[in-house]
Amino acid sequence: MGIVNVTPDSFSDGGRWISVEAAVDQAMRLVADGADVLDIGGESTRPGAEPVGAAEEIERVAPVIAGVRARWGGAISIDTMKPGVARAAVAAGATMWNDVTALSHAPDSAAVAAELGCDVVLMHMKGEPRTMQADPRYDDVVVEVRDYLRGRAAAAMAAGVARERVWLDPGIGFGKTLAHNLALTARLRALVDLGFPVLYAASRKRTIQAIDATAVAATDRLGGSLALALEGARRGARMVRVHDVRETVQALKVQTAVTAAD
Repeated sequence: MGIVNVTPDSFSDGGRWISVEAAVDQAMRLVADGADVLDIGGESTRPGAEPVGAAEEIERVAPVIAGVRARWGGAISIDTMKPGVARAAVAAGATMWNDVTALSHAPDSAAVAAELGCDVVLMHMKGEPRTMQADPRYDDVVVEVRDYLRGRAAAAMAAGVARERVWLDPGIGFGKTLAHNLALTARLRALVDLGFPVLYAASRKRTIQAIDATAVAATDRLGGSLALALEGARRGARMVRVHDVRETVQALKVQTAVTAAD
């Protein structure tokens, strides 16, 4: 899953793809690099991020999704917590809804997901973006995240979302410390064993800087991003969400070749 942020303030590449033309061109570069899915978002969810209104978010993402769909027939994900934005995105050509609130942001989120009939990624987040990194605490982060996502999957299916449409994401960096993120990665099988495909997303995140203090800029975290993507895949993630698609595809190909030769 390649990331296309149509935002002025995303932590890694905010503002780089703010125009429709630039965003579509970047999306097509990611496809050429080997992306199977494009994740397009119009609202930053970095720590401390301010909310964006639905109308502004739609104005950012819908033309980009339509532009990508005109040039590519593959899977497009809308990264939003708002059902109205998801509806507009699917109308423009999106086929997946990636929701950091696991369909809990609005009372009708799960019903809208069922109505749209698209794949849905349910992610765990403790709190909300503005405050999620303010001293997050868990008794057992893996058990709590697993149980929360199992419950959100059940709620989605009760609302009419088909089981085969449900994905789970542990939410690396979303209301978690370094220790929490490492535990969720090391014990990712706890989510995989629930029987839903797992999306693992740790690309360029501050977890890497917490391990290597020299990786201050997000673009200095390629090595750590690759290491985490490989670990996520090795532990059963069905898909990894990344900024650096070409490098990640190459790393996964090498990992697969080594595994096959074992």
